[in-house]
Amino acid sequence: MDPTYSSEDAFPEEAAFRKDVRTWLADNLTGEFGALRGLGGSGREHEAYPERIAWNRHLAAAGWTCLGWPVEHGGRGLSLGRQVVFHEEYARANAPARVNHLGEELLGPTLIALGTPEQQARFLPRIADVTELWCQGYSEPEAGSDLANVRTRARRDGDEWVIDGQKIWTSLAHHADWCFAVVRTEPGSRRHAGLSYLLVPLDQPGVEIRPIVQLTGTSEFNEVFFTGARTRADLVVGQPGDGWRVAMATLGFERGVSTIGQQVGFARELGAIVTEARANGAVDDPLIADRIARARLGLEVLRTHALRTLTGEPGLGAGSVQKLLWARWHRDLGELAMDVRGATALTVAPPYDLDDAQTLFLFSRADTLYGGSDEVQRTIIAERVLGLPKEPRP
Repeated sequence: MDPTYSSEDAFPEEAAFRKDVRTWLADNLTGEFGALRGLGGSGREHEAYPERIAWNRHLAAAGWTCLGWPVEHGGRGLSLGRQVVFHEEYARANAPARVNHLGEELLGPTLIALGTPEQQARFLPRIADVTELWCQGYSEPEAGSDLANVRTRARRDGDEWVIDGQKIWTSLAHHADWCFAVVRTEPGSRRHAGLSYLLVPLDQPGVEIRPIVQLTGTSEFNEVFFTGARTRADLVVGQPGDGWRVAMATLGFERGVSTIGQQVGFARELGAIVTEARANGAVDDPLIADRIARARLGLEVLRTHALRTLTGEPGLGAGSVQKLLWARWHRDLGELAMDVRGATALTVAPPYDLDDAQTLFLFSRADTLYGGSDEVQRTIIAERVLGLPKEPRP
């Protein structure tokens, strides 16, 4: 697929599918669902959460979830081109942020690739129809982007694993039914060895979830404490001790096709900033005008890189490059929004009523940290792609 795939003359089948998606969204984003347009997303996941669950289940009933999953696993088996089309049109319709990303885009593909038939039969249908929600138990207080430093441990007790430890920055754990967690199952092991990838139910006595209040005043991230929590022995994905490989497979899916829709959202944010700059005269400042132009060019770079990565051999380190590109671009966009607004950007309506630009600025400060910090991405590129000497580690 060429990055110009969206040309209707060059790709008539994709154009017809695009029309189908656009028509369905127009027909269904009406009434109560229509009121959800633009709600949710980074820094705003608290918005109309129960209503967005209902919308996500409506999508599922109509066959608009798990588009790339194989048909035998409950998906539609759509081509990459059609998946891109859907995510673009979904974002262009300003449809509400979906609640099932971690299950549909991360755990589901992991189970399809590496799970047992029993795990697939148990979990995939409930991900596809949005009846069970998931969170990701990776980061810990001493193991943020350095995932290999995980200390949460699990030991076998008959037919169960018993889990003790703490996870942090666990997105949407307070809404989740299950957690896919990387834990240390071999006593005395270090770094990448001795880790296992467990599927853990959260509704049990040994689990405590504490939301973390963010700069935005909302609480998307959480601390999750495991104190004698339990899960069945057969709910380990891959073999015990093979958790690092499984966790890396999951992270590979994280840089998937949904990033195209993310970039449409970025374009909408940039458009709002440009509109405000024209309205208040900020665009007449040569420095502001230059930054707007650079932002537009940067967005085209993001799109081109994403399409090349998705449609060809991604190459070692491609996911790290993509994360570096979008995280820094989006953080800079938040700063641009504040500078276009000027001094009034520093005022907030009581008690703490942030507008879209202020939420963008505050939440985007985390973009270069979550999902793998910039420093870690650069280390991956340096060591694994360029072959530079590894930094000494304790």
